Amino acid sequence: MVYDFLSVDYITTFSGMVLAVALIVQFTKSLIKRLFSERAVRLYAFIWALIFVVAVNIYKGSYAIKGSEIPVKILLSVVNAIIVALAAIGGYEVVSDPHAEKQKPVPPAAGSERKDGG
Repeated sequence: MVYDFLSVDYITTFSGMVLAVALIVQFTKSLIKRLFSERAVRLYAFIWALIFVVAVNIYKGSYAIKGSEIPVKILLSVVNAIIVALAAIGGYEVVSDPHAEKQKPVPPAAGSERKDGG
């Protein structure tokens, strides 16, 4: 029996791309955060999503089109990559901690400390 957890046929689907991008990003996210910042993770996810969208389009022969259709195909690839990246990032956050409320800690206001030690 052969187990194909991720196959080319599955990755050519929306859910397959979302899963692949989510796995790659979550596995390497700590490195990206350490090298750059928290915000860089979204861009990193978009880059991986764009790689998968372009690779799938090349695999399916979708870029073998007329010259006038090329700008539209590029725009659709970028939009599809944004959708895949958002689904991959958001999907992980919903599954891992659905009740999480990411808020930055608020520093105490100046002069709010009590001088009497209590």
